[in-house]
Amino acid sequence: MNGIESRNGEFVTINTVHARRIRWLLLIALMLFVAGIIAPMMTISKFVVVTNTFSVFSGVGELFYNGHYLLFLVVAAFSIVLPLLKINVLYLIVAKRRHAGKQLSRYLHLMHRYGRWAMLDVMVVAVLIVTVKLGAIASIQVHYGLYVFGAAVLMIMLVTGFVVRLTERADPF
Repeated sequence: MNGIESRNGEFVTINTVHARRIRWLLLIALMLFVAGIIAPMMTISKFVVVTNTFSVFSGVGELFYNGHYLLFLVVAAFSIVLPLLKINVLYLIVAKRRHAGKQLSRYLHLMHRYGRWAMLDVMVVAVLIVTVKLGAIASIQVHYGLYVFGAAVLMIMLVTGFVVRLTERADPF
């Protein structure tokens, strides 16, 4: 039990000072996330002649442009759409001062269940696939976009933990 499930019939009040701090952290996380998906993440050099630089956003666009629609949907959903939805749900939780216990429990359950699949897992798998497929014929140079994206992932994970702890300590009304 996470402390919220037992309050299904009650309202839960969230401390406004903590909520304001978390909203600022969410804004920073959103800015890092947007910068991370747009910034160059890696450059792939093949046979020293051909080089391609990719960001998450341009990589997703290339998948669509090349007709890999299923892969486009999966990567776009897990690397772009789900993280944005998670940030939105976190904001909705801390934007309201009072929540019905059942509604708050549902939000937290959704984030716990589906939020962990967003961002990092897909990026790690994608980098591993690219590295394995190109090992001898290409080299990969990592750029700042990977670090910004990673920082956004970590920040969103930390904010999620803060929100969960904040709602567990929230006062029933």
